[in-house]
Amino acid sequence: MRLILVTIAALLAGLLPGAVPLHAQDIKPRPRPVLVAVAAGARPVALEAAAVRIDIGAGQAQTTLRMTFANPNSRVLEGNLQFPLRPGQQVVGFALDVDGRMRDAVPVEKTRGRQVFEAIERRGADPGLLEQTAGDAFRLRIYPFAPGGTRRVAMTLAESLPGGRAPTMTLPLQFAATLPTLAIEIHSATAPVVQGLLRPVALRPSGDGAWTLSLSRGDFEPARGLTLVLPATARPAVQAQSLQGVRYFVADVPIATEASAGTPVTSLLRQRHLPARIGLLWDSSLSGARRAHDLEFALLGAYFRAAGTVDVSLLRLRDVVEPPRHFHVRDGDWSALRRELASTQYDGATTAGGWTPDREIGDYLLFGDGLFDYGDAPFPTFAPRQRLYTIRAGVAGDGVRLYGLAIARGGRALTLDDSGDLPAATAALLSDGPRLRTLDGVGASDLLVETPDPADGMLRITGRLREANAHLQLTLDTPTGAREITVDLSHAVESDLAARTWARYRLAQLQQEPDANRAAISALGHDFHMVTPQSSLIVLERVEDYLHYHIAPPPELAAAHALLVRADADADALARREQLASVRGQWQARVAWWSQAFPKGAPPAPKPAKTDAAAATRADAEHARAQATDAGVDAASAEAPVVREAPAPMTTMPTPPPPPAPARQASANTSLDSIMVTGARVQRSEAEPAEGANTQIALTPWRPDSKQARRLRLADSTHAYAVYLDERAHAPAGSAFYLDAAQVLFDKGQPALALRVLSNLAELDLDNRQVLRVLAYRLLQSGKTALAIPVLEQVLAMAPEEPQSYRDLGLAHAALGHRQRAIELLYEVATGTWDGRFPGIEVTALAELNAIVDTAPKALDTRAIDPALLTHLPLGLRAVLSWDADDTDIDLWVTDPNGERAYYGHRDTYQGGHMSPDFTGGYGPEEFVLRHPKPGIYKVEANYFGDRQQVLTDATTLQLWLSSGFGTRSQQEKTVVLRLKDKKETIFVGEFEVK
Repeated sequence: MRLILVTIAALLAGLLPGAVPLHAQDIKPRPRPVLVAVAAGARPVALEAAAVRIDIGAGQAQTTLRMTFANPNSRVLEGNLQFPLRPGQQVVGFALDVDGRMRDAVPVEKTRGRQVFEAIERRGADPGLLEQTAGDAFRLRIYPFAPGGTRRVAMTLAESLPGGRAPTMTLPLQFAATLPTLAIEIHSATAPVVQGLLRPVALRPSGDGAWTLSLSRGDFEPARGLTLVLPATARPAVQAQSLQGVRYFVADVPIATEASAGTPVTSLLRQRHLPARIGLLWDSSLSGARRAHDLEFALLGAYFRAAGTVDVSLLRLRDVVEPPRHFHVRDGDWSALRRELASTQYDGATTAGGWTPDREIGDYLLFGDGLFDYGDAPFPTFAPRQRLYTIRAGVAGDGVRLYGLAIARGGRALTLDDSGDLPAATAALLSDGPRLRTLDGVGASDLLVETPDPADGMLRITGRLREANAHLQLTLDTPTGAREITVDLSHAVESDLAARTWARYRLAQLQQEPDANRAAISALGHDFHMVTPQSSLIVLERVEDYLHYHIAPPPELAAAHALLVRADADADALARREQLASVRGQWQARVAWWSQAFPKGAPPAPKPAKTDAAAATRADAEHARAQATDAGVDAASAEAPVVREAPAPMTTMPTPPPPPAPARQASANTSLDSIMVTGARVQRSEAEPAEGANTQIALTPWRPDSKQARRLRLADSTHAYAVYLDERAHAPAGSAFYLDAAQVLFDKGQPALALRVLSNLAELDLDNRQVLRVLAYRLLQSGKTALAIPVLEQVLAMAPEEPQSYRDLGLAHAALGHRQRAIELLYEVATGTWDGRFPGIEVTALAELNAIVDTAPKALDTRAIDPALLTHLPLGLRAVLSWDADDTDIDLWVTDPNGERAYYGHRDTYQGGHMSPDFTGGYGPEEFVLRHPKPGIYKVEANYFGDRQQVLTDATTLQLWLSSGFGTRSQQEKTVVLRLKDKKETIFVGEFEVK
């Protein structure tokens, strides 16, 4: 079965602002994409039908879009939609057709949801996943779109409406441009007024507060859409809903009471006194180039005209916050500062911390998208009278985070989507208006407010009702003094909006400190079936899949699921016990190999070459079968294997002598090749030399050969960065260019600029663990372990189902001296239950764990580790290869002084070299180990055999460790990060020289 990735690029255009794939490296503006972008040679997936339902009440709206897609191709497709939401919007529902019926999605922990989707997709089954990637960006993944078939999808969004006392809702209709008709159903207590159509269309009542609108293709302008205007009201509107035994309410409270209903909202604002010193936080990262700087400059111009004379401290936020630059604005003339901002070269990632607010500064103005993607430093805390105003102009980002930062620091979050937003943003920046001082409830609790600064003269409050006759008591600070408002909640109208409104406001509150509130955010998404940074919505085909992956099913499958649960109660505990037993067996085999004496002389004459070719053919067949098994394809039906050349001068060696009994069974005084075994610990005899003591390691430096890299190398050190900026505008998308440029800058002695360029990888894809792994590997190689650890923590949060996530982080902690944390993470690798694509990784992790324990300056706490797995096995030589791309097969080759090559088809050499099991499904590690190396040269190579990725990245990045004296105090280690791009490519990495 062949898959093609389909990017549904403008599926919800208008409902979602600028629904395009988010790639921060695309600095130049993009044209609006076609409805569905498919792979070359494929016909576009068509939207066959759509219907819209809108529920409106108490200033809230819930929009459900139902869509039917048709696949005209003869191949199976995966749908993949990436889209941003507007500020305040939230995904609160998702459904997918299964066996001809719509099935509602259920909540799942985010990383678990991705793991389950990808595992089931490999089987060719029928999952759907809706997840939040980063900030306001979301992704919908659907599989499969059958050849010639259709798929039906429903998505529900909730949001607060602008317009104050006369709420308005705009429904752009780009997605419906090719449809002959579109049915819109509106549920509202009063009939809305429809505006923006090309010709009048009747809004027909259908009973129970429902109104229908049937549009034909000539009734509307797709780019303009239509607007629904609700009747104005001066009285609070209250709606209530019961959910899971809790009664929720939402109230839309006009600021003007009955006594002052005619008072314009604008008259409640007053110009605020601007401070004499301000701080300008300018996001100068790579993604900052996409912001609407013309709108930012217009807002700044208005601010400085109002401020008159003011001192400005400019701080550029990048991977490292640059030292402040100071400007003096006199009589509103900020031309020097403007020229400085206009000359910004946007480059690098974005850190939130690393700077200290100046207590003499009154206002801080933050211009950025709110996506802090580098480092783990928190955003600084402000002094009591300091204010933070956040401005997001023309781009998607993390609006909730920006809102939380501003509100917590006494300011406001401003959004500039276009020039029409400038008047309101300017007023919000320069004026003080009514502000909620106190909020108390009688018979109501857990009160939340959308914003203490009433938007459009409307204060929106939600909470939980404990009594039928509940009311709220508000105190507002206004330009004319304090105002008391009482809101009666006893006459609330029933609706389906109240509970999720409370959940949305609670989520916004928690996301002010997202890392500290991870568990609470996840629980909120689960309880209210919402997509959050920690929870997704998933649809599975079979009830057995819900059981297997421990996901609560939708109601229609609950009975069948309950029957299966009783039969499967002990499966997890049994699997854990079986895994531990398997790891013990694998480790005993490693100990037995290590304890064995191997011949170190010249090998006997090789057998005839035809035997070698037959052996290589058999090994390749096994290799292809392993790939087919990993892919979920029956080995008998797999394509014939591509036979690789037998490694020259590959010879067939005699079988080494059988191993003795495992070392753990030996008595305390048994001698094993001059090594003393005491219990489970191995001690070196006084006379034995250190393993690998006379070994030199040489690595071939990675030398990028792209035309951009060649030009950079030819530039002198002072001009290399300028050349990089020039080449960046025309470089191919992806990570390769930034890796090449960073390497050249490192070589030219420009480490700060090299790290800035390298940090761009954090901005290339908002939720791509492969790119982040590459970034971390390169940071580790550069000795920037402290910077690599937060990146690897993020990878672990994304992919806890992959053992490499724990191993990479564990080794990084060991490099930084955090040895206890390192062995805890490596033990998780050793004892976890992993997918069959990761064979033998447990033994590799145990070897590293034991080496850390035995070389630690002070004893580590190993009480939680199975004693049978604690055995010190020092090595003379060790080579370990890992890579960043899933579903990719790269082989480690090591050729010894005998001319014998250890590789996937010949894992044990005559003199005792041992190669770990072959990784055909992605990431590695593949490990070569040799306890006592004979003198000579050991050549290390990496071979790119192939991949099964549906969308291949621009190149696959490898990391290779070469160690001598592994697990001893004399251990030497060198690492290299490099890339392979073409299948069948083999690259010489380095060598050991044993003297």
